[in-house]
Amino acid sequence: MMTDRDSFRRQLMLRGLFCALLSCCFVGTSSIKCVGEHAAPSGVAKENFHVYVLLGQSNMAGRGKMTAADRQPVGGVYMLDANNEWQPAAHPLHFDKPSIAGVGLGIDFAQAMLERAPHATIGLIPCAAGGTRLDQWSRGGKLYNASLSRARLGQHVGELKGVLWHQGESDSTDKLAPMYGTRLTQFITDFRRDLDQPELPFVVGELGRFRSDAHPQTDEINRQLHALPSALPHVAVAASAGLEDQGDKTHFDAESLKTFGRRYAEAVHESTSDKRSLK
Repeated sequence: MMTDRDSFRRQLMLRGLFCALLSCCFVGTSSIKCVGEHAAPSGVAKENFHVYVLLGQSNMAGRGKMTAADRQPVGGVYMLDANNEWQPAAHPLHFDKPSIAGVGLGIDFAQAMLERAPHATIGLIPCAAGGTRLDQWSRGGKLYNASLSRARLGQHVGELKGVLWHQGESDSTDKLAPMYGTRLTQFITDFRRDLDQPELPFVVGELGRFRSDAHPQTDEINRQLHALPSALPHVAVAASAGLEDQGDKTHFDAESLKTFGRRYAEAVHESTSDKRSLK
């Protein structure tokens, strides 16, 4: 017969195993803690904590020029930091390359989502890593596993409402571009399955159209991005028309990223067939 002490020891053992299974090293961060050790921001109910995961490479991470105002926290928006703790959100959100991290699209995205759901609190989970190819995000890899673990932390304390994706500059080659859409479809399918959310909204952003002259494969990748909503449910595309680079023909400038964030918010709305889920 199991005693109270035996039962307690068993609970501790099971909790330890669960923590070990979720433990995963993120690029430049410490190990993931047990999900039970994390909580939503103080006073925020789970059903009102709307969580979004930010994935991709440097244009999702944000390389826009910072101002003092950009460093000020934004009310009603939190970010999951490198130690997997919720902090008031401000630029820069990402920590993939701290020395060059800057303005991104996440803050303005969150503010636009708050306009649609003013009762909610927005949680952003930054996971992008500059310079990465799509194959580095494949299921089972370091980036995939770390992002999945962080997304599950979001599921534990809030309502996971969507994924924002911006990547493809590193795949703008004659070899990689032709199958980009097929490979991204697999990634989306895998990520949804592993989160047990088959209808989780995904918004993918066009690559900067300013890249087309120097990198003609850009147009091919953008074409394949626009084909995704026909292949998968609850996927939408955020257009980059009219957005400008910061002089390097690769990275969007700060103002363009802020505009892009609002476009992502519109696309999230489009990707959700039942608009009531955003209310």
